[in-house]
Order: sequence, then C-alpha cells, then structure tokens
Amino acid sequence: MSRLYLTLIYIFIGSTVFGQSDLKRYLEFAKEKYEKGDYIYAIDYYEKAMQYDSTTIDILWNYAQALRAYKDYSKAEYYYGKVFEREGGELYPESLIYYGLMLKHNQKYDEAIELFKRGKKLYRSDRRGYLYRKARNEISSCIWARSNIGDSTNLIFEQLPETVNTPNAEFGHRVFKNKLLYSSLRADSLGNQEEVYDPSYSTHLYTSKIEDSTYKEGEVLEDLFWDKYNSGNGSFSLDGNRFYFSFCESDDYNYKCKILVAYFENEKFVDIDTLGPIINEPGYNTTMPFIGEWDGDEVLFYASNRHDGKGGMDIWYSFIKNGNQFKRPQNPKRLNSMDNELSPFWDAKAKTLYFSSSWNDGYGGYDVFKSQYEQRGFEEVENMMEPINSPANDLYYFQTSTGDTAYFSSNRLGVNYSKNPTCCSDVFLVREELDPEPPTVEETLEDLNKRLPVTLYFHNDIPNPRSWDTTSNVNYINAYNDYIAMLDKYKQEYSEGLRGDDAEDARDDIEDFFVEYVEQGVKDLELFRDLLLEVLKKGRKIQVTVKGFASPLAKTDYNVNLTKRRIASLVNYLYEYDDGVFQPYLDDVAENGGRVRFSQVPFGEYEADQITSDNPNDVKNSVYSRAAAIERKIEIQSVDVIREEDTLTTILTAEKQVVDLGEVSDGSVLDAQFTIRNTGDRPISIEEIRIPCDCIKAETEVVSLAPNEEGVVNVTFDTAGYSGHEVKSIYIKYSGAKEELRLVVTTEIK
Repeated sequence: MSRLYLTLIYIFIGSTVFGQSDLKRYLEFAKEKYEKGDYIYAIDYYEKAMQYDSTTIDILWNYAQALRAYKDYSKAEYYYGKVFEREGGELYPESLIYYGLMLKHNQKYDEAIELFKRGKKLYRSDRRGYLYRKARNEISSCIWARSNIGDSTNLIFEQLPETVNTPNAEFGHRVFKNKLLYSSLRADSLGNQEEVYDPSYSTHLYTSKIEDSTYKEGEVLEDLFWDKYNSGNGSFSLDGNRFYFSFCESDDYNYKCKILVAYFENEKFVDIDTLGPIINEPGYNTTMPFIGEWDGDEVLFYASNRHDGKGGMDIWYSFIKNGNQFKRPQNPKRLNSMDNELSPFWDAKAKTLYFSSSWNDGYGGYDVFKSQYEQRGFEEVENMMEPINSPANDLYYFQTSTGDTAYFSSNRLGVNYSKNPTCCSDVFLVREELDPEPPTVEETLEDLNKRLPVTLYFHNDIPNPRSWDTTSNVNYINAYNDYIAMLDKYKQEYSEGLRGDDAEDARDDIEDFFVEYVEQGVKDLELFRDLLLEVLKKGRKIQVTVKGFASPLAKTDYNVNLTKRRIASLVNYLYEYDDGVFQPYLDDVAENGGRVRFSQVPFGEYEADQITSDNPNDVKNSVYSRAAAIERKIEIQSVDVIREEDTLTTILTAEKQVVDLGEVSDGSVLDAQFTIRNTGDRPISIEEIRIPCDCIKAETEVVSLAPNEEGVVNVTFDTAGYSGHEVKSIYIKYSGAKEELRLVVTTEIK
C-alpha cells in the first residue's frame, strides 16, 4: 500500500473524528445556552453544528425551538416545516402546533387554518388534551384574524423615542408624577450582533421624565437595582405610598418570580418586603402586579401559575385591607385559559380589565383584550384590534390617569433591533385624535363595505318551516342559537353509516363548517352592526343590499319566499338589538335624519350549487351535509349612501319572480308570463331587457310605469338541445336603480 494512500486514509479518519467531536461540542454548548435563555448563542452554535450535520431531525427541531424563542418567526416557520414534513408529529407532537403558530405570526392565515385542521385529526385521540384543544382554538383564531386584518381603530399610534426604546427589550408599566416607569433588558457590553458578554445581563426598572410630550433619557431606579436579579413591572398603591413590583431570580436557568413591596418616602424606595404566601404561593411564579380601585376598595391584580388555575399563567385578583392584609385570591375563570394570560390593567371608572392572552381570537401571539365587569361577572373578552394588536406579541397595555392616552409594548416589525427585526419589544403609545375631521360620504362607504360580505347561515327550512310567507317574526340570533345547538345532531346524521376514521373525518368536517362559517358569520355581523350604528348616529342615510340563497330541497319558487323570510330575520335582529337602538333608523324617524333601509335580492335555489342533493329522502346529504348547509345563507353584499336626490324610491317588483314550468319533453317550446309592478313612489322607465341565452325570448309593451302601475312580460323558452333541470333568467334594467329585476323560468326536461 502506498504511503500517499495511507496518508489520505489518516487525514480522512482524523477529519471525521475531529468533525464528530466539534459537532458534539457545539450541540452541548447550544443546549446549555438555550436552557440559560441565551438564544443568540444557542442559534449560533446550532448553525455551526449544522455545517457538519444539517439533516438529523433532532438538530433541526432544537434549532427551530431556539429560533422561536428568539422570535425569528420566518426562520422558525421554515425549520418547523422541515421537521413536520419529515416526522408528521410522531417524534415531536408539538411540531404541527408551532409550525402553525409561526405561519400565524407571519400572517399566512389560510395556510395556518389548513394546518390546524390537520392538527385536529392528528390529536383527536385525546380531545381533552392541550394539543387538540389548541389546534381547534387556533382554527377559530386564524379565521377571525383573516377577517379582521387591516381593520384599524381611529387612534394615533406612536413609537417612543430612543431615549426610552433601545435595540434591546423595553416594557412600559405606568406613568407616575410625569415619569414613565418601564423595565428594560440591557447590558453595557451588548455587541452589534446582540451577543451578551455581561454575566449580569438582566431586566431592571427605569424612569423617563415626560416634559412637553418629550421623553428624557431613561435612568435606572437605583433603589430597586440588583446586579444578579431581575426587577420589573411595577404599580403604586392608591395613596402612592407603596410600590409593588416583580422580583425574579434564576434557579438553574429557570426564573422564579414573586411580588415585592417597597415604601415610597421622600422620592426613595425603602423598607422592601416580600408579600406573604397568600399572594406568593410557594413553588409557583407570581408577577405583573397592578393596584386598582374597585367599588371603594383597593385591589391587587397579578399573573400567576399557582394551583387551581386553568393552565399556564392566569390572571388573579385579591382585595387589600389596611394596606397589608390580602383576601383569598380570586380567579376570573371566564378570562383565563389553558395558555397564558398576562399583564393585567384595571380601569376602575369603566370597571374593565385589560390583559394579554395567547388563547383568544387574535392576530398573532399575545394580543391585548378587555372585559367589562357586570353584576354577573366579567363579560366576554373583546380584542382591542389594530393598531394596538399585531401579528407579533402585544403586552403591558395601560392607560394614563386621564384615560386619553394608553401605552403598550410590542415586538412587531418596526421596533429597534440589531439583528432580528422581531426579537425585542419597544414601548408604544396610542391616543385619540383631537378634533378629527368627520369622515366623508366616500370614507363612510369604504369603512362599511370593508366589512363585507357578511354571510349568515340557517338550518334547513328556517325560519317558519313549511310556510309560503315572505316575511317572518323570527330574530336571526335566535335562529342562529338554535342552529348551533344542533351541531351534535349534524355530526351524528352526516357520519351515519361510516366507521372509524371516515366517521371521525365526517364529524370533523361538520364541526369545521360550523366554526369557519356559521360562528364566524355572527362575529362578522356583530362588527358590521357596531360600525353601521356609528355611521347612523352621524345622520347618514344608508341602503344595505342583502342577497339570499337556499339549498335545493324544496321547489325554487318556495325557496325564493324562504330567502325573503331569512332576510326578514336579519332585519328583526337589528330591530330588537340593544332595546331597539336601530328602530328609529329603520322606521325613518331618527331625530338626526339617519336612516337605514334594506334592498332584498332573494335569488333562491337557482343561485345555489346544483350538484347538492335535492332528494327529500336523502336527509344526510340534502340537509345535514356540509355541501347542503353551505348553500343555506343570506349575504350582506353592499352598502350605499342614500343621497338627497334618492329619497324617492324606484322599485320594480314581480308578482312571481320564478315560474316553474314543470316536466316537459326535449324540444318543447314553453311560454311564461310575468306581471311586473312599480312599487316605488316615482315613475320608472324600462331601459333594457338583458337575455344571456339565445334560447330565451322576452317581449313586453311596457315602456314606463307610474307608481303602482303594472305591466306584463312574456317569455318563451325553446328547450331544444337541453336536458335535466334547467334554470333560465332574464334581467330588466330600469331607471333610478343599480340592481336589475331578475325573472326566472325553471323546468325539468325529460
């Protein structure tokens, strides 16, 4: 064997041994840094390790975990995707959840929805477990986010200057005596790549003096500074004499937090003490204190993972007596979840609690929510919307004492950073605009139409089943509640005759429909309703166009009347909502001149999917299938402003919009007659009769119609070359109206 050959073998063996040694060392360093919370170092070592091995799934998983902890959402999405692609949740069950959450952070809501649907199937063997419930919850959350992205509230939104915000993380807490109190994660030796060389790198409390709307350079609170410990959050007692704050220490890289209190005397913090075990329950984390007033009593809100919670960090509150006696903490269970609820702020005047959560419907990670306290307890939580919330993490919301300015912290795109644009949080403020210009008519239309379409769904033949009436006394929200209560019935019927995974898939398919369409429809309606009311309060005159559909179980002409009843149920809902707040606008008696009227377009079955079963004996497919259920709907399609010149109405109607010609033979020539009538209050002219099909002819002697005058339109349908169920239409365009009158003939050709 040649000396050269032996030399090459030794070089190869040596490089392999050294490579394996380096790989092992990098992975050990990366794991140690990750557990310590030094995510930059962990990522750096994992990237070095991946130069030797970029395919081992354990390395890819740990790298993705470090990227997520560092809030590098784009890279984390990519590597979680690679992991889930290869192991399908078998080795790392959480891989799908984290992959979906990164998609959500990156505003890829459609992809996230489909992934979380897969998660429901993957985790359904444990329906009470966190992973299944999280996947199910995130479907709803992403649907909500997709529907509400871009819907900003009318607030002025500002990022605080670099005298407060730095490339590190800042979190605002309170404004006290014209000073912003905040915490900051800083190190004197932080490099331009965000590496931390200072072993005392930790969070400390700072203040920034506010003068003429400017923020002075932040100064550390020396009285509450500890080299090796973290201090943060902070809230003063009602009398301003006590200051409650968080104190955290590291225990094998796991932070243990508790609430401390310091007395504030002569601008100094003195006599620091730890709250007792009633608040700081041993063995649990207790943090984020806020002191407020509740019906004359002092109350402490805080976050803790103490026992008897709902999961993760929960919001708790305890009433304080004599400044140092705490009553048994209460858990507002309606607000808490299996995830974390953090950073509580209590508005005493409005009796409203603000907090952040990663569970409720939101745009990304943590969103800010609010819930008002009524006699029966806390109300349903409400998302604070953009610009307060974003696809990133939004926390530490609080208001100033005047209530006209609020602060919050966020790691959204646009924050100060050195390497990762979403790594670290900055402090932001929002306030209402002083004397804003009233919106123009065009802006009013734009805001309203941005919420459209709003689609509302119904159970079969609801409301008023087996009725030919064109109106109804049913309130849509009551029909909706009855529909939602039938979910289990729908699951049972649609999965009838199926077994195993096929039955589970059918039940999941129905549940997804109810979440994605039925429930979301009401959420969209509520947002549209509130915006419509605000517009009407400004004296606007609004026309709302609603279109109807129906599944094809009944005759087409029956379905036309059914869709009219469904549209009537929507009007009834608005008429009865909030003790009749819409009634003056619907009855055209509002003192400010505001008015809303509804234009109905009851298209019925002939706009529905003709593939859907219309066999009354096949209730599984004609009533309880997703395909049938998705056709039973009405849709708020458009909003127009009624201008002064439009106060007189021009409405052309037909005595019957649909004529069913029954069963006929191929080649038959069919005749139908429609009676049209001007039901408006001014004359109209027939401008055009539009016929999309050469097989149809329409004739009329009507040129114009005075109010209440009738006329006749004769229609001929040549069926040669057609077979099966046929639906043919003509459209009458008339003066003074945007919508055309649609006339329809239907037949079954044998």
